[in-house]
Amino acid sequence: MSGRARLALTAAAATLMASCALLPLVSPKTWLFQAAFLVVIQTGVGAAARRVPLARPLTVVAQALAGLLMLTLVFARGHAILGVVPGPDTFRHFADLLQQGSEDVSRYAIPAPLSDGIRLMVVGGVLVVGLVVDTLAVTYRSAAPAGLPLLALYSVAAGLSDGPGDWLWFLVAAAGYLMLLLAEGRDRISQWGRVFGGVSRAPGGPESGAVAPVRTGRRIGFAVLGVALFVPFAMPSIEGGLLAGAGAGGGVGNGNGGTISAVNPLVSLRDSLNVDEDRQVLSVRTTSGDVSDLYLRIVSLDDFDGTTWKPAQRHITAVPDTFPTPAGLSGDVKRTTVRTSISAADWYAQDWLPMPYPPSGVKVAGTWRYEPVGMTLVGDHGQNTRGETYQVTSLDVQPTAEQLAAAPQPPPALKKEYTEVPSSLPSVVARTAREITAGSSSHYEEAVKLQDYFAVTGGFQYDTQVAVGRGEGAIANFLRQKRGFCVHFSFAMAAMARTLGIPARVAVGFAPGTPQSDGTVAVGLKDAHAWPELYFEGVGWTRFEPTPTRGTTPSYTVSDTPGSSVPNEALPSQGASTAPSASASQGAGCTPQLRKQDVCASPSVAGTVRQSDGGPPWWQLALWAAAGFAVLVAPLSPMLYRRRVRARRLGAHDRTPAGVAAHTLAVWQELTDTVWDFGITPDDSQTPRGTAARIVGLGRLDPVAAESVHRVAEAVEQVLYAPRPRLTAGLADDVRRVSAAFDSTAGGAARLRALLAPRSSVRLLWAASAWWAGLRERVAAARPALRKPSGQQG
Repeated sequence: MSGRARLALTAAAATLMASCALLPLVSPKTWLFQAAFLVVIQTGVGAAARRVPLARPLTVVAQALAGLLMLTLVFARGHAILGVVPGPDTFRHFADLLQQGSEDVSRYAIPAPLSDGIRLMVVGGVLVVGLVVDTLAVTYRSAAPAGLPLLALYSVAAGLSDGPGDWLWFLVAAAGYLMLLLAEGRDRISQWGRVFGGVSRAPGGPESGAVAPVRTGRRIGFAVLGVALFVPFAMPSIEGGLLAGAGAGGGVGNGNGGTISAVNPLVSLRDSLNVDEDRQVLSVRTTSGDVSDLYLRIVSLDDFDGTTWKPAQRHITAVPDTFPTPAGLSGDVKRTTVRTSISAADWYAQDWLPMPYPPSGVKVAGTWRYEPVGMTLVGDHGQNTRGETYQVTSLDVQPTAEQLAAAPQPPPALKKEYTEVPSSLPSVVARTAREITAGSSSHYEEAVKLQDYFAVTGGFQYDTQVAVGRGEGAIANFLRQKRGFCVHFSFAMAAMARTLGIPARVAVGFAPGTPQSDGTVAVGLKDAHAWPELYFEGVGWTRFEPTPTRGTTPSYTVSDTPGSSVPNEALPSQGASTAPSASASQGAGCTPQLRKQDVCASPSVAGTVRQSDGGPPWWQLALWAAAGFAVLVAPLSPMLYRRRVRARRLGAHDRTPAGVAAHTLAVWQELTDTVWDFGITPDDSQTPRGTAARIVGLGRLDPVAAESVHRVAEAVEQVLYAPRPRLTAGLADDVRRVSAAFDSTAGGAARLRALLAPRSSVRLLWAASAWWAGLRERVAAARPALRKPSGQQG
């Protein structure tokens, strides 16, 4: 096998090894086999094109066309001409699939199911990265810069995945890149021979071991690997847009254990609140005497990273016949048993099962798994709520204010987990929480004051058109702007409660629906809701309602006098509260409690989805990706330019007298540019012989390198002054030997400058300036010829 063929296979292997970092993001993982097959075919096309040989740009075009044909066969065969040739309908189908994939990425938590759109995104992305790596490392013989696309692929995967095995994927990707560097080094050794042999630093001195080109390759490799390790930690977390739906999740459940993927609840919630038509989702029949307090809980979000809340990865088990007693609930708290029958619409496909909380038993058909911490049911292997009818037995827990106020400290482990806030959380969140709850005698009183601040006294306005917000300042922005919907209110209250030492999480589900004449309760899309749950030892996880105009205020938190946090237990859950509100969106005749009952008009509830809510379009993300790639490549462009020029100057040439002369002069210019990169500026006033002596003296070269400099200078003089230019063999090797000598004697800063910012790359600017001056002269010379016919007389 030739060195270039071996290098091509290594480039393909490095691409696939870096692609393994995407494995935790999508399930099942069979897409990797398909991507590997397509990458191997694309690599084979490149190898065949180089063997023909085709020009380098044509080789890249041939590989790109082969990749497009393969993607057409796999994803758009029915939309192609003769099933193979891509046409306009093919590209429209690709656009539809990418749009579908973008929506699926937003809709599903990690790991997302392998839909056609997501499969096109990952397989096509790997194919594109493989083409770039093959082009740089094999076609243009620059393996070190090929680490950039591999770095980009790994960084995207590492930025999205928060699994415990990320270090393993880094090692796999790093090993692939090192293999690529070693393969290139082996290929160069086979071509250069003695240039990589042991060269003494001085006559009789010890051999230097690995000479400069080998050491340079190693340094480049370690530098790029260091960047690959640092970038995922230095880059801000990727939030919003197509990636906003990448919440925590797990793999597909297997048997009684594992973790499971599910639809991202926040994306579904936001979309449901902004629909034009409030379609019925669930039909509920219950034995509860108060349906206004019947919340249907889907999932709890207990992992808070300072930016958003998401479900923590939890272990799942088989659904038990009887659920255990909820955590923290003691026997002296009043409770009643409620039986509820729920029927889901045929079109409503939710991976989590909506249930009253806390459930004590469920009868449901299909493949479901039980998550004990949140007491939720999650569909397994594609199971969802579409058309399901099921029965839930639950507890209606009715704590008193005194029981909540007298609650002891929770277990240390639970308190540590559910009061954790990241250091990046803006200080205004904790400061505002302390100001609101000043003077409170218990965590319960603090919780009631927080709820009243958001729902009644703080001047907040309910608005579904406000973006969910992203970044670490989202909660701080909401506290300042005082506009949002249930996601903002529940997120902010739960975060504030944690800063006060109260265990808190966020629940997502449905607020109480609308009673019907047949005794059922209709739950619609616009009943989608989020609310905070706070933990009190002896009672367990307890619902609070900070969102104005939504849901019902729990009876154990309703104040009977303005500004008081002591509830009147005789009041029902719809009891009045006369606390003033600064909200400007309601009329003066609308009391705070009427706003809580959603009697007052809210013009923004039925609004439509803004374009920005779904994230930027795919083409904008593509532009961002291109801009990011340009930012990465721009600092390396001088190095890439010099490598390309060096390869052209020292490459093959014809053996005609003109070809020999051109090659010799090009080698001489490469020699002078190489020493220029190390600080010895060219002096065109000297002869080649004088320039050679100057290079040897200033560079303090060893005898072997000095002999190479003089040999190139003599070849140049022979070409310039002899009647017939004579070919001197080995000039390119002489230049490489001189370059290695300079690299071995120069300091670290000088070597880095010569590699990344070579001084001789200024010739590109000189050439551009000369081309522009020549163009202006040609245009100026052409103007009289253009004006002359118009000045002639007819």
